Amino acid sequence: MHGAANLPPAVTPLLSVEGLHSGYGRIPILGGVTLAVGKGEFVGILGHNGMGKSTLLRTLMGYLPATAGTVSLAGRPITALAPTERARAGLGYVPQGREIFPGLSVHENLRMGCLLGGAREAERIAEILELFPRLKAYLDRPGGALSGGEQQLLALARCLCGAPRIVLLDEPTEGIQPSIIEEIIDTLQLIGRERGITVLLVEQNLNFIASLSRRILILKKGVITGEVPPEVARNRAMIDEFVGMD
Repeated sequence: MHGAANLPPAVTPLLSVEGLHSGYGRIPILGGVTLAVGKGEFVGILGHNGMGKSTLLRTLMGYLPATAGTVSLAGRPITALAPTERARAGLGYVPQGREIFPGLSVHENLRMGCLLGGAREAERIAEILELFPRLKAYLDRPGGALSGGEQQLLALARCLCGAPRIVLLDEPTEGIQPSIIEEIIDTLQLIGRERGITVLLVEQNLNFIASLSRRILILKKGVITGEVPPEVARNRAMIDEFVGMD
């Protein structure tokens, strides 16, 4: 399956992945992932637990080395770059579990996100806070004192402070109350409309992934096995058939 062939017509590839292999030690997880994400696209990845979704994002970000295959950002090979270099090139990453700095204040967390952004820090943070008004009241509060949903908003805001070209989002709704899930959907849709942000999203929440994704890729046993439109993701029976849930 060739990812570039699945891009909608006239969409320029921003992220291109060809034959990507990766794993943990001698345990292979990714067995040749090929995909492409166009500039301004929201693309979802759906699959069972243990199929390699988080491993894929960690490999794209450089936290796990690729054992074969290539990763390119806007036509530039980044397969051999360290995570910090990938971030400077425009890759943003919000990991599963959020991984904010719990002992730092909300404002300090956002400052950490600005280290690679290039823009003036105060202006950048003020701009991002307009997208996350809920965080304005918590700027002096430790990140660890926020609810799970508020921490997810902070993790996303911190990522955007780095001015990424594409955001890799790993299970952003895990353990989060429904009201905040809807707020995250609204915020990401707003960012997509106003900023043309590109997102590669790993998620199990079918409504969430269907609400945001232009198309959804199915990952089974470390390879992309198919692609479905978002309306299919709202149908649990059809998704069970595609993903192979028992």
